Amino acid sequence: MAIGPVQLIVLGFNHPEFHGEVIAELERLRQSDTVRVIDALAVYKDKAGEIEVEHLSNLTEEEAIEYGTKIGALIGLGIEGEEGIEAGALAGAETVRESGLHVMPSDEEVWDVLAEIPNDTAAALILLEHHWAVPLRDAILRANGFRISDGFISPFDLIALGLHTAEEAKRLSVLEQSRNGR
Repeated sequence: MAIGPVQLIVLGFNHPEFHGEVIAELERLRQSDTVRVIDALAVYKDKAGEIEVEHLSNLTEEEAIEYGTKIGALIGLGIEGEEGIEAGALAGAETVRESGLHVMPSDEEVWDVLAEIPNDTAAALILLEHHWAVPLRDAILRANGFRISDGFISPFDLIALGLHTAEEAKRLSVLEQSRNGR
């Protein structure tokens, strides 16, 4: 299984009203083989400060074991060099078989982040694999290319380039504005 570029997206939601749309869209993208959710953590803090946490992944068990194998091999490589690759791969696969694939920060780090989330808001940390990009990445590598930088472009920046109207940019920036409490 070829693994595409992986991205961590952190989202915030003011006064969240979830109706399953986000999960449904992630599933639709999975079905079209566009992206896969490797791991996700959704957190909701109600008005009284009570916290609900949910993990999400849309990988099959076979895919999760494959990711665990590759992650374990990379950890083994980092710890013991090439001799550690095989042992790390086996350990990674076994860990996923026993307890699932969870690559988000440790519980202690997560609880530190949760303390910072204001009441009556939600946050989502989504680790996405951009599976659509595998052929593009491979073509870039064959041309001896490499990534220098990447990032999302604000809708307001697109106005300056003439790619959006002000109305389109305003509509698309709602998430950015709500994240900043505007």
